[in-house]
Order: sequence, then structure tokens, then C-alpha cells
Amino acid sequence: MSQDFLVEVGTEELPPKALKTLMDAFASGIETGLGRARLTHDGISPFASPRRLAVFVKTLEPSQPDRETSQKGPPVSIAFDEEGNPTRAAIAFAKKCGVDVNSLEREKSETGEWLTFQHVETGLPAIDLVPGIVQAALDGLPIRRRMRWGDREKEFVRPVHWVVMLYGKDVISGSVLGIEAGRLTRGHRFHAPDPIDIQSAGEYEETLLKTGYVVADFHSRRAQIVKAVQQAAKRAGGTAVSDDALFDEVCALTEWPVPLTGAFDDDFLSLPREVIVATLTSHQRYFPIADKNGELKPAFIAIANLESREPDRVRNGNERVIHPRLADAKFFWNTDQQTPLCDRTEALKNVVYQKGLGSLHDKSMRVAQLATVMAEQIGEDKEVVVRAATLAKCDLMTGMVGEFPDLQGTMGAYYAADANEPEAVIAAIGEQYLPRFAGDQLPTSGAGRILAVADKLDTLAGAFLLGGKPGGKRDPFGLRRAALGVIRILTEGAVDVDLRECVSAAVDQQPGIDNRLRQISDELHEFITDRLRSYFIDSGEGITTDMFEAVFVRHPRSLVDFQDRLRAVAEFIGLESSISLAAANKRTANILRQVEFDDSHTLDSALLSDGAETVLYHALQAAKKEVAPLINERRYADALRHLAELREPVDNFFDDVMVMSDDEAMKRNRLALLAELRALFLGVADISRLTPAQE
Repeated sequence: MSQDFLVEVGTEELPPKALKTLMDAFASGIETGLGRARLTHDGISPFASPRRLAVFVKTLEPSQPDRETSQKGPPVSIAFDEEGNPTRAAIAFAKKCGVDVNSLEREKSETGEWLTFQHVETGLPAIDLVPGIVQAALDGLPIRRRMRWGDREKEFVRPVHWVVMLYGKDVISGSVLGIEAGRLTRGHRFHAPDPIDIQSAGEYEETLLKTGYVVADFHSRRAQIVKAVQQAAKRAGGTAVSDDALFDEVCALTEWPVPLTGAFDDDFLSLPREVIVATLTSHQRYFPIADKNGELKPAFIAIANLESREPDRVRNGNERVIHPRLADAKFFWNTDQQTPLCDRTEALKNVVYQKGLGSLHDKSMRVAQLATVMAEQIGEDKEVVVRAATLAKCDLMTGMVGEFPDLQGTMGAYYAADANEPEAVIAAIGEQYLPRFAGDQLPTSGAGRILAVADKLDTLAGAFLLGGKPGGKRDPFGLRRAALGVIRILTEGAVDVDLRECVSAAVDQQPGIDNRLRQISDELHEFITDRLRSYFIDSGEGITTDMFEAVFVRHPRSLVDFQDRLRAVAEFIGLESSISLAAANKRTANILRQVEFDDSHTLDSALLSDGAETVLYHALQAAKKEVAPLINERRYADALRHLAELREPVDNFFDDVMVMSDDEAMKRNRLALLAELRALFLGVADISRLTPAQE
């Protein structure tokens, strides 16, 4: 009978920021392994806490199903000689199959008659297969650095102390990571320090909860923490300042979460909000509390990992810890303000940005130059972007950013404001690193957009110069994220700059550039374009690969222009006439390509003889007058709607006119007519590449 299956790997405290990823990867690995082994089940549930990774499989089949296998051998003509005796080929095939030649069967097909071996393969027991599946799943976990412990040869992210493997009530014998599997687990370090016997796989979660003081389900424990924090914040007269990452990390640090509300001195509220939040969240994993206006209160919520008999002592301990942290932050704040931001530019010359790419000062100057190029293209104030780029990295020289690296840019904006820099400069400095991650907000100021793009393009160009182009899953410099950031700012922020020119300018300014300049520029532009393809196709706007290619082959230099064309094509493909016109464009492109038509051949209206080609000619002339201004104004959707009206004359032309006429002059003239038709559509996109959904 099918039974539940459980595997638990007990360890020393696992890295909290990676726990959820490890949990999901472990469950995925088990599911993949069971699928490959043809072991069916009714679902998989992952579990994780600071000291364990576990997977529960509901009603796992006791064994693989039997299956019929067929092996194809040599042709009968080769397997037997003229007298019907088996040849060496037949004997070797039978030996390989483990049977006598007489046990082999024959199978006829269109290519002849062959020897075959039909066999029913008996399924293996699940208990014999799962230890290997578990080990493979653990070996496949995304662990950057594995470690050894004691005198063991096995490696894992943390030392392993116990392994539980149960099938129903029975222990599955076997070794995982050098540890013999059993049924004994461990509960909370302090509330339940003794070994706990898991009677059956199905009792795992309840046993740990009731006996071990462990909420094993990561998602349940997280939901419990979220609810507790929200309730504690409400009692304190505010709301918790938090995000998903903080809740995940706190959940990964606790097995038995208990909320506590603490307080700190009002004097610390004079610090910038971001500093207080960073101190509480990054250093201590506390949840700050804000009032209804969003202003921070001198209070926080901590999640203890035990239920203390003296909660006030635990609360006081947390308050004593946070006081020196905030005092340090206030010291940095006061000390940093004694030196104006602009006075730190010289110090940037003494800090290496990247070996081979100069100092931070060099990078700042490159970004300033590139920002100037962009500002000139779109009419942004060059003095503002140059000033912002010059000061942008200066906060890296401050004590506050040294203590809180995540506040770079943010603190620069505060210190720039303290130095009475222009508002546009302050905003740009604060927005230079946006977006920091997928879904993050974008810069909202014009100078901020330019500075953010220029900084990212310089980073990309420098990395490509040093041979740091990402390969496979590796991307140590975050170049894919930087490229996507450039795309998002330019498209969503409607920054209408020439991307290829900006990429070339970024590459051109890198130190030590040689004859590889053009190659690096092309590689970087292609790298960004690859991200652009995924960005648009995954945008949810119904963009398909063929739509993207239809626009891409026109090589729009601006991503804003690219986006406008793409949306116009997406709208066009929904028109009834799109099927016919896409087919006509495809046919036209094929004809012109096959005859290697010379675009220099001009159309002569006097040579038009057939009624259908005359009608198409006049329709094209009228369309030119309507469409050309629309394309110049980038009203691509309107242009394609006008061109859609050509459907009838185009269809009639292909129905009634022989393009490849025996009369050479007439043929060339008709080809020129088709070339004009194609050129009109190419003003927007290559419609011949579309596959309308209605087909």
C-alpha cells in the first residue's frame, strides 16, 4: 500500500537569507527525482526552519510500476545465415539481452525485418530508490560554498547532525551526507533539547509543533510572524515598516516566534528615516513602527525565538542592543556633515573602482561625460547632470555609507541637500542606483534618469572590456540586472536617446581601449537587446517573438521608438486585414529577394498596363502622402491603420497581375511597384515576419 514519505536533514543554523531558496530547491529536487524514477504520489510539502530542511511526500507509491521494454537488434538478414543458423550478430544481441537466441522475436517494418527482445521490467521498491533521490536533491542545491566538518568527507552548507527518513512508520535504511537515517529529530534548542521520536511520516509536523516547540512549515510560521507584527504595531499605535525580504529572513531565524515591542530614545528620531530603518532592520532584524503619517515612532518590534518566562528582561536586552547601534549612526551623521560633499571628490582618486578601470573619480568623470552626451540628445540641463555625476560617488567616502553600504546614493542626497546643492542635483544623486532590483521604482527626475542610465552603461562597458560578460547562470557583477535597468528607465521613463550612440560613447571612454572598440560596442548592444526581447515578450502586453523580430530588423536606435513601433504592430495584428497584408508582404519579400531586385530601378507609371496594378499604384501614391507624415511623427499605429486600407488593391494585384512577365521592362516595373509597397510598411516594421493569430 502507498504510504507517506518524509525526509528531514538536521543541521546547525542554516544561512537565513538562503533558507527559503534551499527549501524550495530541495522539494523541487525530490519531486524531479521521484518523477524520473516513475514513483507517483499525491503531492509534496516542503518544510524548513533554522536547523532543518525537510520534504513530506503524500501517499508515495511503494514501487515503480512494471513496464514493457523493447530492444531492437540486427536485421534478420544479418542475424541468420543462408541455412538459418544464427550469426555472431544474433548471438551477441541475445547475450546482451541475457537470453537465448530462440527467445528473441521478429518485428517487421517499412525498412525490413528485425530481431527484437520484448521484456517486462519489474519496478524497484521505493525504499531502495529514495535514498539516492534524496542525496541527488541535496547535491543539486544552489549552495555557493560547501563545507566539511569533523573528519567527514561529505560537504554541505552547514554541518549535518541527524537525518530522518520514514516510509509510513518504517525507517528507510540508508546513509545521506554520511549520516545513517533514523526516526529521531530535534526540537527547539531550549524548549525541547532532547531527541524526539517521529512515529510516522504523517505525524511529523504535529509532533514537532506539540513536542518540539517548532513550527516546521515555513509559510505557516511566516504568516504567524506577519500577523503578530501587525497586531503588535497596532497596539503601539502605528504600523510596521517592513518588506517581504525582512519577513523571510526573520522567519528563517526563528522556530518558535514570539513578538516583543521595545523602545529607543526620542533623540535618535533626528536621524534620517532611512538610517533608523537600516539600523533596526539590517543590523537587528527588528520592525520599525510608523505613525499614521508615516513618521517613525521611537519603538520597534522584535521577534524572539523562544517563549521566555521573563519577557521584560528579553525586551530590555533588545533595547540595550539597539541603543549603541543608533548612537553610532548619529555619530556618523554628525561627523559626515562636517565635510561638504564636494570636498570629498579628491578622495575618490585614491579608491580603485576596478583594476584596469581606474579610480572612483575616473568612473565619475566617465559617467559625467556620458551623461552629457545623453543630455544633449534630449535637451536636459547639462550642468545639472554633470554636477550630479561629479558628486554621485562622494558619499562612498562617508562614515555612514561605510557602515550602511545599502544607503549609498540615499545619504549622498541628504549630504547634497545639507550643502545647499540644487534640487535637481539632489534628486539625481538619490536616484542614481534605481532600479536596484526587479520591480523596484524608477528615477522620476530627468537628471536622475540620465545619471542612472549613464552609470549602468559605464559599468556594463567596463565589465565587457575586462571580459566579464555573463555566462550561464554566473553574473557576479549583476550585468543582466544593470541592462534591464537601462531598458526599464529608457522605455518606461520615455528617455528618447540613441541607445547605440550611448553604448558606443560608454565603451569609447573606457581606459586602454584598442582595436576591439567596435567589437565590444556591438557585443554590449547585443547583450542589452537580448534583455530587451525578454522584457517586451514578458511584459503582459501580448507581444510575441515574431512581433519583436518585425521591429528589431528595422534597428530603431531609440528604445522609445522601438516600443512605439512594437505597440503599433501589436495593434495592427489584431486587424482583420493583417492576415492578408502579412502574407502579401511575405510574398513580396520572397519575390524581391529571389530576383535580387535593385532598389535603384525607378517606377514608371507609363508602363502600367493592367487595371489592378494601376489601382495599386494610385493607392500607394495616396498612402505615401498620408503615411509619411505619420511615420515622421512616430504615429506608427495610425500609419499602419492607413496601410491596412491597401488590403483590397494588394489582393487584387496578386490575383490578377503576373509579376514575372515575359516583358523584361514590365517585369522590372512591377517589381518596383512591389518594392514601393514593401518600403511603405518597412517604414514601421517588417510585416512579412508576422504570423497573425487568426491564421
